[in-house]
Amino acid sequence: MGALIEVKNLTIDFFLGNNTLRACDNVSFTINKGEIIGIIGESGSGKSTLAYGILNLVQNPGKITSGEVIYHKDNGETINLADLSKDELNEYRWCEIATVFQAAQNALNPVLKIKEHFIETVYAHGKTISEEEILKRASQVLEYVRLDKGVLEYYPHQLSSGMKQRVLIALSLILDPKVIILDEPTTALDVITQWYILDLLKKIHEDLGITLIFLTHDISVISGIIDRIAVMYAGEIVEYGKVADVFEKQSHPYTKGLLNAIPTLHDDVTERKAIPGSPPNLIQKFTKCKFAPRCYKYLNKECTADKKKTESIYQFKDGQYSRCYKFAEENKENLVKEGGK
Repeated sequence: MGALIEVKNLTIDFFLGNNTLRACDNVSFTINKGEIIGIIGESGSGKSTLAYGILNLVQNPGKITSGEVIYHKDNGETINLADLSKDELNEYRWCEIATVFQAAQNALNPVLKIKEHFIETVYAHGKTISEEEILKRASQVLEYVRLDKGVLEYYPHQLSSGMKQRVLIALSLILDPKVIILDEPTTALDVITQWYILDLLKKIHEDLGITLIFLTHDISVISGIIDRIAVMYAGEIVEYGKVADVFEKQSHPYTKGLLNAIPTLHDDVTERKAIPGSPPNLIQKFTKCKFAPRCYKYLNKECTADKKKTESIYQFKDGQYSRCYKFAEENKENLVKEGGK
């Protein structure tokens, strides 16, 4: 599998009066064709902002201030999505990269029938096909997500939460994209509906070969479906690797803390431990590891004094990446690359 999307040193700032909030801080990672990626982290970690950055949809007062989002087309051509104008981006949004936005209850326009959502989406991206053809295609993708074509005549309020989520998934498929970004696709759904949606997405991936990018704070929901996982904290990717490797041998204390906080069916709930403290204020300038005030494993004076070491990301032989230099020091024999951002 070759690279499909390469995010390189992407920085997204929000300009708030005299202050600047850095929501994504020098983020770099690669998404390969045909794989399923999970991006996890607490609320406010920068997951959704990163997704909007990939699509070049960051709204005022936010702005991509540096970095690249390289998209590899089927013909071998590469293009930096961060450099494109709004009109140029219409060629890629939904046609190449589609999105299932967070909160299905609010993502659909309540005064439009479902069929009008499909029609408007197709026309908004410059397609010049008839409404009849659009609705024929809409019926096909609705059937694919296990909904009757009669849903096209419904208004959003006539659908359950799970049905709305499936409509959004069908809407993302309408122009045959290569990639779908799913922002918290199972939030506010009951456990059975969550399983149903994930099973559906897995089928879409297997049948159509579409690359899926999950954004979520709930590791347990996506752990059985993803190939690789990126862990975000305070606007940075602090760990990245194959999901089995990250679960088995966490290379960053934040990842370990997240996993320790997840209740399971087997353990005593009292054994679960929350990560102490709170995420940092992203308006401030950082001269140390952002996780240092909450770190319970490695914290020492170098974590708060040596900016070069703590802002670097380290690559290991198994393909795992970590932003914890103390872990890198303990595993020098497995290092492929020291430092770098």
